[in-house]
Amino acid sequence: MPNNMWKQAVEWLAAAATDPQECKREWEHGTGTVLLEAGRFWDVLSVPERLGLLALDILWRNPLDVPGPTLVDCAARRVGFFLPPDPVSEWVGSGVRHVGRGAWIAVPPPYRPAGRMEWLVPPDGAGSLHSPGVLEAALREATGALAVLAPVSAEQKGQGWW
Repeated sequence: MPNNMWKQAVEWLAAAATDPQECKREWEHGTGTVLLEAGRFWDVLSVPERLGLLALDILWRNPLDVPGPTLVDCAARRVGFFLPPDPVSEWVGSGVRHVGRGAWIAVPPPYRPAGRMEWLVPPDGAGSLHSPGVLEAALREATGALAVLAPVSAEQKGQGWW
């Protein structure tokens, strides 16, 4: 990502902070993550890591359509997809959490990982987000693939595969 795009991405993310200047200082000189309020500029759909990584892989199939900002929490083993704010949407699924207005999310700077947090797809600075319909389709496809793979894995465990 060119340098001015990093600056735009920093400004876009920091705009969600209570104090954007302090947010940028913390990214530059502090622990590296800040708490940003969801629901104003974006919501986050948090899913289990395996499902999220497979869904993101599905989203990358079309090389001309870059997925929206996507964050991974390596310790919690969760993937967060940044979506347009929608206070009335309901996302249903095992381990699926919709983070919206009134909730906060730990966010690293867009240009480097910080602790357990890392951008899989950093913000572009222009405000691009995941399309809810496209993301839902990718999550459905990933859920189907994982449902098919899970029984095979369970069978292999019981048969002593080396």
